Amino acid sequence: MTAFDTTPPPADRPIVRGRVLRTRGDSVSLRWQPRTVLLCAILAAASVVLSAFSLTTGDYPVPLSGVIDSLLGRGTGAESFIVVTLRLPRLVAALLIGAALGMSGAVFQSLSRNPLGSPDIVGFTSGAATGAVTAILIHRGGQSQIAGAAILGGLTTALVVYLLSVKRGKVAGYRLVLVGIGVSAVLTALTSYLLTRAELYDAQNAQVWLIGSLNAVGWNVVGPLVVTLAVLTPVTVVAGRTLGWMEMGDESAKGLGVPIERTRLVLVVSATALAAAATAAAGPIGFVALAAPQLCRRLTRSAGALIVPAAFMGGLLLCASDFAAQRAIPSTPLPVGVATGVIGGGYLCWLLAHEWKAGRS
Repeated sequence: MTAFDTTPPPADRPIVRGRVLRTRGDSVSLRWQPRTVLLCAILAAASVVLSAFSLTTGDYPVPLSGVIDSLLGRGTGAESFIVVTLRLPRLVAALLIGAALGMSGAVFQSLSRNPLGSPDIVGFTSGAATGAVTAILIHRGGQSQIAGAAILGGLTTALVVYLLSVKRGKVAGYRLVLVGIGVSAVLTALTSYLLTRAELYDAQNAQVWLIGSLNAVGWNVVGPLVVTLAVLTPVTVVAGRTLGWMEMGDESAKGLGVPIERTRLVLVVSATALAAAATAAAGPIGFVALAAPQLCRRLTRSAGALIVPAAFMGGLLLCASDFAAQRAIPSTPLPVGVATGVIGGGYLCWLLAHEWKAGRS
């Protein structure tokens, strides 16, 4: 179940006061969970506070009043350049990329019914990375060509994994994870082969991109991200309303009138496109899609995909990771992929140990 559900209620369903808002005539209802809404509000507030720190601190400190003046077009030339041209697009991109990865991870984990079912674990991000590296090394493409190749590579990988996971007309969650890991290994080997055959300068550029970084992000990257999320977020949230039912099993969901395969295909395509767009913008940033949905579930103690809270959590995680990466070594800002790798790797080890102790290994 997502945080917000607009499914029209049956006529005989009782009104749950404080949890269901209805329009006149009960034509549409808005179901909400207080704990989930509270978490979204806290995450949004934390993102605002962290954004203020990101825009005001750095090698060239800018007071909060100067940031506000720059955003309103009244700042000095130097402050406006620092805030609007350098720091703001990086901040907005971090929030958008994190949100895209969080939603993608929530969908994949719910579809596979496995906490490891995130796009970077099951191979979809590897497909986007292979496509981008091919564009960098072979075609020497620009930013738009690299982004297009990454999206195409991610969607192609999703299609291959989905088709290989189908058995007797159904997609089992464990098969999706295992097939994705196998395809990811093949794509990683292919990427390594391309790097060994490339010129040194091109290989260095590709390797920097493969780490995942927001250092060169500008408004030219933010624009496509905004359009992508504006199109895919409503599709993902609306289609994801049935994920709570699908987690109970295909037969149960079919009994409730859910078109299983069509819904699953729509969710796989939308979630893969979100992950591919994020990868195209900043490279393969790992573990955000893995950790964000799991943290939301543990904080809300709710079942279901929790797509909207995962978007807030993903944005906050990536923004915090980028903030830490920039300031860990003041003279040498680190790529954000290094920070997410350290944090996410530790979380993955803890998650595997927890699943093992719980007997779900």
